[in-house]
Amino acid sequence: MFTRWIDLPTKRSVLLLGPRRSGKTTLLKHRFPDYAYATLDDLDNLSWARSDPKGFVQSLGKKAIIDEIQRHPVLTVAVKYAIDEEHSRFFMTGSSSAGLLDASADSLAGRIDIRALTTACWGEDSGPPTHRVFEEEASLMQRKLAQRQLEDAKQFGQFPEVLTAATAQDKMEILRNYRDTYFTRDLMMLSNLENLDGLMVLYHHVSRSIGSLLETSNLAREAGISFPTAKKYLNSLVQSQLVFRLTGYQYGPAKRYVKASKVYPADMGIVTAFGTPLAIGQQLENFVIAELEKRRKLGFLQADRLHHYRSGAGREIDVIIDSGETCMAVEIKSTEVPRKRDLRNLEDFAGTMNRPVRCILFYTGLDYQRIGKVELIPVAALYRGV
Repeated sequence: MFTRWIDLPTKRSVLLLGPRRSGKTTLLKHRFPDYAYATLDDLDNLSWARSDPKGFVQSLGKKAIIDEIQRHPVLTVAVKYAIDEEHSRFFMTGSSSAGLLDASADSLAGRIDIRALTTACWGEDSGPPTHRVFEEEASLMQRKLAQRQLEDAKQFGQFPEVLTAATAQDKMEILRNYRDTYFTRDLMMLSNLENLDGLMVLYHHVSRSIGSLLETSNLAREAGISFPTAKKYLNSLVQSQLVFRLTGYQYGPAKRYVKASKVYPADMGIVTAFGTPLAIGQQLENFVIAELEKRRKLGFLQADRLHHYRSGAGREIDVIIDSGETCMAVEIKSTEVPRKRDLRNLEDFAGTMNRPVRCILFYTGLDYQRIGKVELIPVAALYRGV
């Protein structure tokens, strides 16, 4: 087990959210070996929690880890009582936010911290962070090392178990197993989904739509399911942290969520598991945006969420990172020698804003550069960067 980059509170209870197999249980058991442990994946524990939630929580003592609590969100009421009346401390994990955040907001407001644990950031298995991606330069030696590892990272992704597998064949075997269990059958059971074929089509459709607006009506037609069902299945993927949305960016905060969304798999291993062929540009775009989203969820990027931008004339920016104080416009290009046309959308976007915009282009070259108002950052700079 390698050391994860997430910081956890030392005195407060925590709800840790993240996709299955992202390493939540391993992390907590490693950092808190003296805590009692129970998982609601165990049917005996689940039955006990449903029939006698207070008794179940009390049986764990004053310090405990409760795994997969989304299976019975009402258990948070008993957890609240133990925190308030018995000064207990709990680490709870959830691989789906469906119903869980509402329950915890009602029961545990002000009593717990909610944290996200994503699949590993690129380079997390190699040691602690070495630099801040947008403020510091990675060393040339490290960039060269990252360049050699980039293809594997884009293909196999960053699920911890995959990262520690010895061979490419082992990595593929793990991802196929994930596909047949965690990505499909477990998700169907947790989210009350019934159409496996429709779910499989959904994964392929999301992957093929990387970089484009996702039209749910097209998805429903392709999968042979109704529009409401397609919407439900897509929401289940989002709630299970397997995909994430980039909402359309508008200048006024009240308009930010009006534009259509783009949807990205949360880890490149998910795409590989389903064997969806991608263009080189799509693969790189998903890889970089997923890495940025991981850093946002871990608190290294200060933004409520990531956005994409599309003007009325159809000009697009891949990612907008708006912290309220600063705004970064980010484009991703699979080229070692960017051309002026690769910078045009960034320059045009900055020209329309009434406040400073930092324009950044991630590209596959090795050198940090500046062309006019646009900063060029190597994709390799993401390796061990936060």
